Amino acid sequence: MITAISWVPKGAARTVPIEAEPPTQEEIEEAKKSIALGRAGGDADDAEGDEDDGDMELEDDEDEVDEVAQARAAAKALGKSGSAAVGDISDGMAELNMDAYDEEEDELEVFSTGLGDLYYKDNKDDPYIIKKNDDDDEDDDDDDSEIEDMIIKPTDIVLVCAHNEDEFNSLQVSIVEEQEDGDPNMFVHHEVPISDFPLCTAWMDFNRKNGDEKGNFIAVGTMDPIIEIWNLDIVDEVEPHALLGGLAKKQVRGKKPKYKRRSHTKSVLGLAWNEVVRNVLASSSADETVRLWDLNTGKCAVTLQHHDDKVQSVAWRSPEVLLSGSFDRFVIMSDMRDNGQTYHKWSVEADVESLVCDPHNEHSFLVSLDNGMVQAFDTRTASSNSNPGQPTFTLHAHNKAASAISFCPSKPNFIATCGTDKMVKLWDISNNQPSCVASLNAKLGAVFTVTFCNDSPFLLACGGSKGKLKIWNTLSEPAVASKFGK
Repeated sequence: MITAISWVPKGAARTVPIEAEPPTQEEIEEAKKSIALGRAGGDADDAEGDEDDGDMELEDDEDEVDEVAQARAAAKALGKSGSAAVGDISDGMAELNMDAYDEEEDELEVFSTGLGDLYYKDNKDDPYIIKKNDDDDEDDDDDDSEIEDMIIKPTDIVLVCAHNEDEFNSLQVSIVEEQEDGDPNMFVHHEVPISDFPLCTAWMDFNRKNGDEKGNFIAVGTMDPIIEIWNLDIVDEVEPHALLGGLAKKQVRGKKPKYKRRSHTKSVLGLAWNEVVRNVLASSSADETVRLWDLNTGKCAVTLQHHDDKVQSVAWRSPEVLLSGSFDRFVIMSDMRDNGQTYHKWSVEADVESLVCDPHNEHSFLVSLDNGMVQAFDTRTASSNSNPGQPTFTLHAHNKAASAISFCPSKPNFIATCGTDKMVKLWDISNNQPSCVASLNAKLGAVFTVTFCNDSPFLLACGGSKGKLKIWNTLSEPAVASKFGK
């Protein structure tokens, strides 16, 4: 299953990724403790947070932690199940035949058969000297080719998709190659294991360890109330670059879990990075809150509690204005210059699935809904909290939930939508009179996410329940080429 997609800007990725150092024994033990703590509280959706509870030290109580559960959890975090690990060890032991270790097949020859065993006139006759042959040259060529496969050219188009398959959760980093015939080719460059089922992603260049030096990072929201930030330039990494929120270190067995101060307490459903104020990341959650994180400190700076149900999506309208959409059937626009105390709201027809701001019109934003509708709004109609403005248009886009919307970055009024009805559709919304330009059953199952590429604006990435990724060159559609191709 693919639940979220983020494009990486051209040139943002390192040409040659860094290979992660193997974890030390101390790091493994610390990871095992962290994983055990993460699962100690049970289902986070049934938990209650404590806003005043800080981050406390772990007690030295051996009974609090089940070592077997720790080991299994650590193995799962490294991408292997406990049973598979046991199988690998058993196979290895069987191959070594340790039961017959002390049994010699032949009798030991105590005496040498002559000088020839110790000295050879020609190295070719010495069986202990490894001779390099043509096959070895081929192996060297293979090594060179593996290195070349790892190189990411500045002109490469890179995307990241949040992927789940057979309880293994990961971020797949792929390279998309545009072909002369217009059909893009794609391959997975490397994969990053993550701790839980992924729900949302947000790419960003802010480097917490060196704010002046831009990097290649992605924030991931999962079923856990914690945000993971991964460095996409590191291959075979098993530990996040940073963690935002999550459980407090000290837990009381048998009681509801306690969280770090101002952490989310339920699943993280939406993420939005502020591209201007680069150290700010917004998140929304099933705990009905929106939180703003200072990436410099790794702590929550502002908590917004304007909604009465799960907050599904967040988006920055401008560096100071944040939009949020909820299952309470409201979209709220918060002015962060006063920490969100000033806000306006719009009523929508059904639960919000996603919302996006129009990059070509500073006043417009679109919302996709659980009933298959897409509604457009103008921020200038926000007169008061009690009398919200009416939509500029309402579009029956899908027969089931409309999962996501994306604006073409280079062409005004050109959008894509997707739905759990398995369809991806392209629309012209000129003059607030939307018309369908093209549609596609992408064979992805229920489609959960679509997003246009900034660097190649007619490429549309789509992902859904079957776990496959589709890259659609929308310009290959005659109707799109006619309307928007000039």
